[in-house]
Amino acid sequence: MEILLKEPSKRLISIDALRGFDMLMICGADAFFRSFEGKTSWAWLDGLALQFEHPEWIGFTFYDFIFPLFLFVAGISIPFSLGKLMDTNAPKGQIYRKAFWRMMILIGLGMLDKNAPFPFFDWEQIRLGSVLGRIGIAGFVTVVLFLNFNTRKRLIITGGILLLYYAAIFLIPVPGFGAADLSFEGNLVGWFDRTFLPGRLLQGQFDELGILTTFPAICLTILGCFAGEILRKSGLNDIQKLKQLLVTGLICIAIALVWNLHFPIFKRMWTSSFIMLTSGMAFLSMALFYWMIDILKFQKWAFFFVVVGMNSLTIYMIYRFVNFRYTSRLLFEGLYRPLGENWFPVMESLGALLLVWLFLYFLYRKKIFFKV
Repeated sequence: MEILLKEPSKRLISIDALRGFDMLMICGADAFFRSFEGKTSWAWLDGLALQFEHPEWIGFTFYDFIFPLFLFVAGISIPFSLGKLMDTNAPKGQIYRKAFWRMMILIGLGMLDKNAPFPFFDWEQIRLGSVLGRIGIAGFVTVVLFLNFNTRKRLIITGGILLLYYAAIFLIPVPGFGAADLSFEGNLVGWFDRTFLPGRLLQGQFDELGILTTFPAICLTILGCFAGEILRKSGLNDIQKLKQLLVTGLICIAIALVWNLHFPIFKRMWTSSFIMLTSGMAFLSMALFYWMIDILKFQKWAFFFVVVGMNSLTIYMIYRFVNFRYTSRLLFEGLYRPLGENWFPVMESLGALLLVWLFLYFLYRKKIFFKV
């Protein structure tokens, strides 16, 4: 891990803003929107709050899009960071080592995040799957593919992974349940993790961050890398780049909706249709941010998200170990007490979100950026 004490190199503001938007949904905004449920008689507000809850099994909400978007944005950065190294003829071995150690650090931080307080004396209770670990693995695989295969071959590999995953789920029989079982108890993903993944599984007999779901998840970062290539192409003008992002996103969503007819869209199993839907949404989100921020130059509003995006790893880990809601209550409860206890969760969440942003703004002003 390194701490940058200088301004980062010139980059597309829209990428940092989209990363910041995504991370804010994880570290504060999600709790704020969820807290509105049942607070008013407005059905639309309750509906919005429910969009920030994961379905128990099959189903899709906006909140299911947040982690896939982060994997996608991690891929967008790869052509920019590796492109500079390749332009200077940096040895592949050097790039591999850097990507490998980045992966290992993220796996380690992810294990710390998912197991705190860490069960040092009960190793069977350690959960190996993690958000950060998956980002590290997906990033490493995408770097290897980027250095060794052209765009067309990488997209073919992506399609192959999703098709093989689809085939495995529907063709490989699970003992006691058979093949093509998408139930919580009988699906191939859960059986595979119960059989081969040591340690604690998230839901006892199933872990959505386990072994098999890692393969389709990697595809999001590969597709994000493709989006990064589009944005980095010197032979395309801004409008052409925008059109390519939009068209690609719409194609992905169309494929997802067709695939959904047989392989349902849902996050718990990271189904192939889910990958195509969220990658399509990610292409469209990137297109929207790119159009507004880097083409139309409407940039002032984006600063709020850029501050978060420049220190995304920092806030992810800090938010896990610092109780911002508790601090918010201590600082601000006297201001919102007249609203009544029913509104306390909403105001606590809003105050926590404010404190998170102010902390990141402090780091931004001091030009301190934590990177792996």
